[in-house]
Amino acid sequence: MAKQWQVGARNLITDVPGLQVGNAHDTELKSGVTVLSAQQPFVASVDVMGGAPGSRDIELLAPDKLVEHVDALVLSGGSAFGLDAASGVSSALRRDQRGFTVGPVQVPIVPCAIIFDLINGGNHQWIDNPYSGLGNTAYGQLRKDFAIGSAGAGIGATTARLKGGLGSASLLLPDGVVVGALVVANPHGHVCVPGSQNFWAAPFEINDEFGGLGVADTYDALSLPVNNKFQAYAQMYGDPAEGAQGSDTAGSSAGLNTTIAIVATNANLTKAQLKRMAVAAQDGMSRAIVPSHTPFDGDLVFAVSTQDQAMSDPSNDVMLIGHAASVCLSRAIARGIYHANSVEGDTLPSWQQLYG
Repeated sequence: MAKQWQVGARNLITDVPGLQVGNAHDTELKSGVTVLSAQQPFVASVDVMGGAPGSRDIELLAPDKLVEHVDALVLSGGSAFGLDAASGVSSALRRDQRGFTVGPVQVPIVPCAIIFDLINGGNHQWIDNPYSGLGNTAYGQLRKDFAIGSAGAGIGATTARLKGGLGSASLLLPDGVVVGALVVANPHGHVCVPGSQNFWAAPFEINDEFGGLGVADTYDALSLPVNNKFQAYAQMYGDPAEGAQGSDTAGSSAGLNTTIAIVATNANLTKAQLKRMAVAAQDGMSRAIVPSHTPFDGDLVFAVSTQDQAMSDPSNDVMLIGHAASVCLSRAIARGIYHANSVEGDTLPSWQQLYG
């Protein structure tokens, strides 16, 4: 693959021409917002496979719904509170006189998805919801180059035993099609093979982008790995599940997870084809996180197209683009964890703290 498909100049989703990403976060809150937008509205769809999703305005992304284009997509921390980040982005878009035209009124279309990061060591004793302001700030930071790791919506993310993070990756296909991924990795499962520093996504790594460690020597694919995320929360805050005493039972950590992502391309895909791209990209999540798509994750993937690049073989290209999206998403997840950094008050260590 590496001989035919090359990484983009930035190895970010913004290698897709026209796309920009903005980050905003609060280090005391240990939470933040990431926004993807472009100069022109873009086509989008979505696929949800997790059992505990949190989102806003995603039903309109179904192929049979009226609205074809969106103005921005928002990935946010804060659980249900984070859905208000879309309001801040919507206000910023309204100032820019952008949105879906309804008579004399323009209504910004801003679907949003959230992760749970409310008990990650941050100070969440606020009264007024901060996420609208963070969304507005993130929109104001839209640019081609942006930080990954402990940034934006990924600043407070965690995995089963490590800090999570914001990740991104890209691929250039031979016919001029560009594919990219942007992800907030906050899963119930592991991103590294238990007992090792090796990433599950290692088979898809390009140019040593997350350490070049290769695949782990051995692992037990049938064993459910220990999840230290809930144990860390329980030690700091006490166990909210009566009688669990910090145990590793799956039910104890319900609602403390979710990986949310955007995959994008410049290929001229329809809304229905983008739905298939999002479905295919979910495979990338399962290749990089074990276990994945659990009842306690709200795993969700948006798919977007700027529709700037014609396809030479549409039926075959849709399949290849879906595969490229899944590969990008696997790599983006590992890159997000690899680039995360440890700070005071964290409940879990970063990969860099343990192995860097």
